[in-house]
Amino acid sequence: MRRAARRSANDHASPFVASSCFDIMAAMQSELTEQAKKLSIPDRILLVEEIWDSIAEENQAFELTDAQKRELDRRLESARANPEQGRTWDEIKAEFMKSR
Repeated sequence: MRRAARRSANDHASPFVASSCFDIMAAMQSELTEQAKKLSIPDRILLVEEIWDSIAEENQAFELTDAQKRELDRRLESARANPEQGRTWDEIKAEFMKSR
């Protein structure tokens, strides 16, 4: 009988702990979102870039499909064959920032 009571108490403790963790995470996300909204648009863009870079840095964060790999190879070949065409990321970003 004691085992059943113990098991029952433990069963109720786990959902409570999990629920508390989700509540804390939701509150943290809400706070982070509010802090991010206070940033200027250029600073928010930089923040997003930093977050994306941190995700991409993690090994195997995402795997490209074969089609995506072929497309990247095609674009690299095109860029190497025609270096005068296209613009750098810095040029595109600067143009975007000026338009704001």
